Amino acid sequence: MRISVRRPSPALVISCLALALALGGTSYAAAVALPSGSVGTAQLKNSAVTSQKVKNRTLLRADFAPGQLPAGPAGPTGPAGPTGPAGPAGVSGLERVEATSVSNSTTTRTASIACPTGKRLFGGGVRLNPVLPQLAVQQSYPDNDNTYRANVREVTATAAAWSITVFAVCGTAS
Repeated sequence: MRISVRRPSPALVISCLALALALGGTSYAAAVALPSGSVGTAQLKNSAVTSQKVKNRTLLRADFAPGQLPAGPAGPTGPAGPTGPAGPAGVSGLERVEATSVSNSTTTRTASIACPTGKRLFGGGVRLNPVLPQLAVQQSYPDNDNTYRANVREVTATAAAWSITVFAVCGTAS
């Protein structure tokens, strides 16, 4: 037995081809993504991005120019904080004095600050300018002569310029 094969008519071939192109074109457009950064400010026309095209709550405060967002209403006044300490009992006229060393890349620094005449040293400290991980405070102490002293050195070499500020808290004992 012989099966006869009929050739498709030209109309059937053209309609199948049109259907394949129509379906394939849609899937091609869905599969193709724009490369990252291919659309920017230069490609957008003025007023192309409108409020309706931006999803609500997707913009951040940083997306707006200063003064563009209105300030919200002032909140309620909070409770008063605790009163700070008046200083140690029997101490008056507290003041802070400080001295800063030279700023360069030397490997060690020593600085000190004395209390003004008539005032007594109650405390002090040292600050690194700037704070670098290569620096270590070796000593920070009050001395017997009403002076606060500090020594800092480089643990590992740094080419950066740095300094130290030594400060003392001075007052009158009553």
